[in-house]
Amino acid sequence: MAELWSLTASEMATRVKGGDIRARDLTEAVLDRIEAANPGCNAIVARCDDEARTAADAVDSALAAGQDPGPLAGVPVTIKVNVDQKGHATTNGLRLQENLIAESDSPVVSNLRKAGAVIVGRTNTPAFSLRWFTRNSLHGHTTNPRAPGRTPGGSSGGAAAAVVSGMCAVGHGTDIAGSVRYPAYACGIHGLRPSHGRVPAHNDSGPDRHIGAQLMAVSGPLARSIPDLRLALAAMAAPDLRDPWYSQMPLRGPDVPRRMALCVTHDGMPVAPEIEEALRRAAETFRAAGWQVDEVSPPPMREAMELQLVMWLSEMRRGASEAVRKEGDPDAIAVHGFLEAMTPAADLARVMDVLQSRARLIRAWRAFLSDYPVMLCPVSGELPFEDLRDVKSQADFETVAEAQMSQIALPFLALPGLTVTTGDVGGLPVGVQLIANAWREDLLLDAGEVVGGVVPVV
Repeated sequence: MAELWSLTASEMATRVKGGDIRARDLTEAVLDRIEAANPGCNAIVARCDDEARTAADAVDSALAAGQDPGPLAGVPVTIKVNVDQKGHATTNGLRLQENLIAESDSPVVSNLRKAGAVIVGRTNTPAFSLRWFTRNSLHGHTTNPRAPGRTPGGSSGGAAAAVVSGMCAVGHGTDIAGSVRYPAYACGIHGLRPSHGRVPAHNDSGPDRHIGAQLMAVSGPLARSIPDLRLALAAMAAPDLRDPWYSQMPLRGPDVPRRMALCVTHDGMPVAPEIEEALRRAAETFRAAGWQVDEVSPPPMREAMELQLVMWLSEMRRGASEAVRKEGDPDAIAVHGFLEAMTPAADLARVMDVLQSRARLIRAWRAFLSDYPVMLCPVSGELPFEDLRDVKSQADFETVAEAQMSQIALPFLALPGLTVTTGDVGGLPVGVQLIANAWREDLLLDAGEVVGGVVPVV
């Protein structure tokens, strides 16, 4: 019999609601798994054992009373440390925020609780959630359980490491430059960046976010199966009026032609042969499943990446630069310096031009994705990076950033994206990225099930 903690979220919820297992027994099994697996990777940096047991008992009590505990009944989930969870510090990987205790849940946490999920821990992120690697001076270094010596991804590296090692069935992540999609890729699982406005966001513990984060950052799920992502998205997307950008759009849209754009590279981004092979293999799988797959060139992506960097640095120079100095985290200082060297300072006119250009680019991409409802492209131009490569030198950082073009560009375009793991190359995970128009996560998930299976726990 499979260990309870190795079941998928969908299996867990079905068995708990069917009375095959108790939520409390499932929770105890997962807490034992955390005890065994977490010391090896440092994914969970704050445990929630007592709260988890209380939540599990509430699920069991609801079932005993004939009530529906929710679609995620008893499913163990983790929360990234950059969103508010009542009674816990919203550290964002910072010593400066070690004592910033949330007095209320963020919308995504509240929605997961209402769906019957059991929060078992809070997961690590780099300082300021700034990197595709996960290490900080407060919580330490998260490593990749599937590929030792390679990054677990970032900034939701803790979430991905927790999912792939069986410490939760669904990991909560956030994504403004690939922070859900890239950790899923690096750890060999699946990860969904929803459309902007799909999952409500807000932290009462701090001021409202800068405009770039308001327009581009989202919360989304990481899991070991595509059906688990679908289940988690529905729970996360429940209404919460604290987010002025939230829109209650249908989770299932109208039928569209099964026509896919294969885009092996974007604007000259180098792509490793192993990744091109994975893309072409996936394209053949889609063709065999009845999809029309055309190899085409997409609208500009490099421009979207470069404009996104202008937005980041313009906002960082308004106050975050001083926070980086005060925090004193060596990795954050290095990355901030590399970003500044890549991106000249912009005046107000330049920032206004960026926002104006954003409308033009979004319009072009929406038209393209109307002709090709799903796009198949790399998650990254390289296999998962050697861990901590980005802080070695300016040249290393720029090489990393170049490979992450779609990670940076997609949020600027306000589009959803899905990482699907499709196998491994010499022990390293490899996968593909699917992109669709706004509010069409259903197309991504439908397509994801064609090429993405259930990932085993490591």
